[in-house]
Amino acid sequence: MLSGFKNFLLRGNVVDLAVAVVIGTAFTAVVNSLVNSFLTPLINVVSGGGQFGGEWIVRKQHFTWGAFVSAVIGFLLTATVVYFLVVLPVHRLLDRVVKGKEPGPVAPTEVELLVEIRDLLRARQDGAPAAPTAGRHSPAARGPGAP
Repeated sequence: MLSGFKNFLLRGNVVDLAVAVVIGTAFTAVVNSLVNSFLTPLINVVSGGGQFGGEWIVRKQHFTWGAFVSAVIGFLLTATVVYFLVVLPVHRLLDRVVKGKEPGPVAPTEVELLVEIRDLLRARQDGAPAAPTAGRHSPAARGPGAP
């Protein structure tokens, strides 16, 4: 039971996910610090400064639109960095891997299979060996000693 749990934990996807969560958490802390230390004060200064910068007060209700704008800018910064530093490089790597692969063997077409079956049936009826056909999957095309 413990070996199965160990295999689960050490599987590549789980370890990669754990690393991504840790890095994401650290990056979020950096972006939050940037937003709280620089963007929010900058928005407060632009919107009138003071205690109520970036805020509307309507009937004693406080609408902190400056904090919302800061959060949106923080989200856009995070999304931009993730896209350019993670998504694009991974897509480029996957494109290289896919382009580098050679195509596997091509399956015979229905016509080729039917021609081969016809030739084998004729040979069985005549009692003579089948004449080699030009198909890829015929006995003659497979080479000597092939089944």
